[in-house]
Amino acid sequence: MSRPPVPLPAEHIPPGTAEWRTPNAERWLAAAPARWAHPLWTLPALVASLVWDIAEAPVAPCTSTAPCGTDWLGLGMAVVSLLTLYWVWRQPRLALAGLAATLTGFAVEGGFTSALGEPSALAFLMAVAFTTAGLIHRLAAAGRQRARALEAAGPVAQPLPAAARTFRRGRLSFVLAALLLGVAGFGCWQVQQVVDAYEERAAGATRLSGRVTALEQDDDIDIVTVEADGRTHRFETAYPEDFPVGSRADIVVDGDWAALVAEPYDAIGWELLAVAGSVAGLAFLANGVDGRRRSQRLRREPLPVLHVLVREGHDDGRTWVFAADDPEGLRPILHFHSLYAFEEEEEEKEDEDGGDAAVVELDRITEILKGEDPPPPLREAVLYGVPYAGAEVAFVAFDDEDDVEVSVQCSVTAVKPVGPGSTGHGQRRHERENPQRPRDEIAAGMTPSAGPRTWTAHGLSRAVGLGLLLVQGGGIWAALEDGPSWHWLWLVVGLPWLVTVVATALTWRITADRDGLWVTGAWRVRRVPWNVITSVRHSDDGIRIGRAEDSSVELSPTGWAWLERHLGREPHAVRTVEELRALLLHPELRPLEEAPAGRQGMPVGPPLVVVSALWGVAVLLLL
Repeated sequence: MSRPPVPLPAEHIPPGTAEWRTPNAERWLAAAPARWAHPLWTLPALVASLVWDIAEAPVAPCTSTAPCGTDWLGLGMAVVSLLTLYWVWRQPRLALAGLAATLTGFAVEGGFTSALGEPSALAFLMAVAFTTAGLIHRLAAAGRQRARALEAAGPVAQPLPAAARTFRRGRLSFVLAALLLGVAGFGCWQVQQVVDAYEERAAGATRLSGRVTALEQDDDIDIVTVEADGRTHRFETAYPEDFPVGSRADIVVDGDWAALVAEPYDAIGWELLAVAGSVAGLAFLANGVDGRRRSQRLRREPLPVLHVLVREGHDDGRTWVFAADDPEGLRPILHFHSLYAFEEEEEEKEDEDGGDAAVVELDRITEILKGEDPPPPLREAVLYGVPYAGAEVAFVAFDDEDDVEVSVQCSVTAVKPVGPGSTGHGQRRHERENPQRPRDEIAAGMTPSAGPRTWTAHGLSRAVGLGLLLVQGGGIWAALEDGPSWHWLWLVVGLPWLVTVVATALTWRITADRDGLWVTGAWRVRRVPWNVITSVRHSDDGIRIGRAEDSSVELSPTGWAWLERHLGREPHAVRTVEELRALLLHPELRPLEEAPAGRQGMPVGPPLVVVSALWGVAVLLLL
């Protein structure tokens, strides 16, 4: 039976605050954007058509009259296009502006004319139209949700709580934006340095016309050979098709230095740095400006208020909002991430009461270690602001029934409505993805045994290990095939981790006997007595055994629980944890004998290192 919601005292509910009841919440949800307009559908169509159009677009040849240098306008359009793809997901209004700029560039390059005869260009225009329709629909739906939320809230408006008025958004985004835009500026400066260096050298060089005598490849690098003025010059080229054998090519020569006039320099690395820094920096800047603007709008004037129920997600920290007449928390309405807002006086008081808070927190940690981590409670709350897709809100509520003061939290991500067919809020999802049978039921299904009990890697865990072993072998081949290079650093960094996870997935083992557990990992067998075990948990496809006054013993990966559940099977590692927990809590079920050496397991990490080394030697001999 579920607990009743944590009540909010009447003095914290502004007079006249309307309850957001299920009928009004359903009308609000009915106004949410349709599924077809979700970026999950529009964005892949736009990305696929854009990539197709770029791949099919003719590339202008590099010539002496039109050399392939740095195309600043093209780099700018690349930044706009990539930002637009991101904004389609996060910022509909900015995405519309980005699409308009992209279409302008498309028109300048003759894209509308080519669309009549080029399927790729036509597909791109259709994807843009589909995406634009989705963006407009999302904005219109947000307006409808806003109107229905105002209707549910009624005429009552209240100022934001004092703690929320001091809450600031966007600081981290502005800092990251400044750093990334600085990186982009450095990349642009380096590109210009390369350009200036070439132009300065070419201005005093001799220009010659030569004949292309050969095209060849050296370590996947295309080389063009040009004979001019009785000398042979070799140049790297990105477009060997522009220099067929027997054709003429202009070069500039200054002593031992020479360059193709058509491909004067290579600054692609710095150009990519400038583009990546610009895209990431401008994205953070836009997010910071948008968050700051919405936060200021929230503080500007009295706000509509709604009486609701809220609950924190058990696994993702989201705040899920429910109708006031949904005491079981069965149907979430919307969700967002939030942070606490504090007044200066409250922060000082928290410091003074730090001892009591620490004791309470220690009790909670102890419950978690014992596997008794309770789900977050459903709480009454007052929601400040107009909720709609993309909005900012704040709310006031008790954290749990033991609190004596309410907390104020402000959203730090945009409000998102729960779509039809949603799998539910955080706690229900946690229970569904991590179902736990009652401990007494598990214990009842186990019979005492004299001999040791053993749990070991099963079929799917070994399949994961074999798959990672293939990745490891392919990685060694890829790193060594070019001979000594910086790629060998990958082996130093990545190979120890890969060997560990492969060895664990293939042969992990846990053996329970009279005195405790033998835990076999990748490198050693560890002994964990029963009297020091504080918890046994399954997390992130691993088994974690907590020990008092010592670090936990962890095996990971031990399978693929998500796939096993989708195949209709009970995850083997989850079953192992349940049975180990039953042995921990019911000593009468523990084995009566001590496990012999043959039952304790053997780590295969060291032999796997030898096998990997032999494979590396074989690769070097074969190449």
